[in-house]
Amino acid sequence: FAARDRFGEKPFYYTLPDGADTLIFASEMKALWQAGVPRYVDLTMMLNFITLGHVQNPTDKAATFYKGIQSLAPAHWLIYHLPDNKLTVSRYYEVSGRDTEGLTGHGDLQGQFLQLFHTSVGRRLRSDVPVGTSLSGGLDSSSIVVATISQLRANENSQAQGKLAAFSAIFPGFQHDESRYIGMMAEKFNIETYFISPDADDLLNDFERMCFHQEEPFQSASIYAQFKVFELARNQQVTVLLDGQGADEILAGYHRYLHWFLQEMLAEGKYSLLAKELKAFRDHNIDIEWGWKNYLATCFPAIAASHLKKREIDHQQNHPDITGEFLRAHANVNTIFKPVVHCLDDMLAFNIARHGLEELLRYADRNSMAHGREVRLPFLNHELVAFCLALPSTSKIANGFTKRILRESMNETLPKEITWRTDKVGYEPPQDAWMANKTLQEYLHEAKQNLVNQRLLKPGVLNKNYEPLRAHAANNFDWRYLVASAYLPAH
Repeated sequence: FAARDRFGEKPFYYTLPDGADTLIFASEMKALWQAGVPRYVDLTMMLNFITLGHVQNPTDKAATFYKGIQSLAPAHWLIYHLPDNKLTVSRYYEVSGRDTEGLTGHGDLQGQFLQLFHTSVGRRLRSDVPVGTSLSGGLDSSSIVVATISQLRANENSQAQGKLAAFSAIFPGFQHDESRYIGMMAEKFNIETYFISPDADDLLNDFERMCFHQEEPFQSASIYAQFKVFELARNQQVTVLLDGQGADEILAGYHRYLHWFLQEMLAEGKYSLLAKELKAFRDHNIDIEWGWKNYLATCFPAIAASHLKKREIDHQQNHPDITGEFLRAHANVNTIFKPVVHCLDDMLAFNIARHGLEELLRYADRNSMAHGREVRLPFLNHELVAFCLALPSTSKIANGFTKRILRESMNETLPKEITWRTDKVGYEPPQDAWMANKTLQEYLHEAKQNLVNQRLLKPGVLNKNYEPLRAHAANNFDWRYLVASAYLPAH
């Protein structure tokens, strides 16, 4: 018998070799390779990564980047029956939007939220080794700092005496540097801050090691910034770090959720609220596309899902650099899926349970374990998740702000500049500048050459100059080529 946690915070990989009465399983795929399991990249997953940017298959949660290796999906258990070599996998927990059973009562929703949040943080502070926190300067990690300090003060027997240690990646001079907000937190709450400022040369030095630990491709250089934060914690001998992953998924923090929220308001006939929110988003300089297609999607959600899937397939089919040979041999439209969305919570539940969150959790798990650190995620306490998904959408998005209930809960505690931020940064490094580094450009050229040699990319890609605007756009192809090559043997 084996089981995996509800949301996929920790991994579980397994294989049943053909003809063998043996179940091989481990928390890392490299352990399976050491046990003799072949390492064959699933080229359909590689194609999806290069063209679409992800290595998850929402239609098959057991699929991984490698053939013959399966992942036990979050919220599932398995039983391996030795006498007849039979494996059974079953779900034990369901993520569901609009489930009001998650609410513990009526009335003071903010009070209930704070109680659940503080309980979750308190549980994750249980430790006989030093506990610190990751601090990006954003709302989520800052809220954890506030709750952590509150819990430590309430628990005189806690081992974590003295100043709370917070670890951050900063990039002085970069437009998205978070130093100012981190400084506000350090000053107001008297926390001990530790900083790391990696650059392009550091990335080059650590790139192969990070790929080794990640095991599957990753989407951007922000994963490297996180990698260095956990290394910093190790250097300071802090074993456990609290982190803010999951807040955006349970409280609709990403700006991509806004149009789902607006479509829900439209479907419910709340036209004045819809107009008010559209204006508020624009007043906050949040770029949101809204037009006749959204009205159609509201009336015909199944057709909208079909259209979004077709658009994703078209992006793949019309990728400028992919060879026809690679595309014909490995494109599989059944690995591309878009859910039918009737309300905001449908999309949140999909991202939590089917596609999105698990990939982010994989980055954090591999980065932390690469340095022997443990990451704990207070926003992913299942009681808190159920509560947040049961909240009305206007408790998540309102007045042009995402994560409304969290902001209002922290309004009297956090600096206002953090509580009411409307930009989303996190550990965003100056990826444009890094990718323009001469040595990294040479490394990228070698990566492209490897992919051309293996007939994944057309030879013309070698003559294309790096386009800086790609680094933070959806079509971040150069970064993907760099990473993809690292997971294929050189030819």
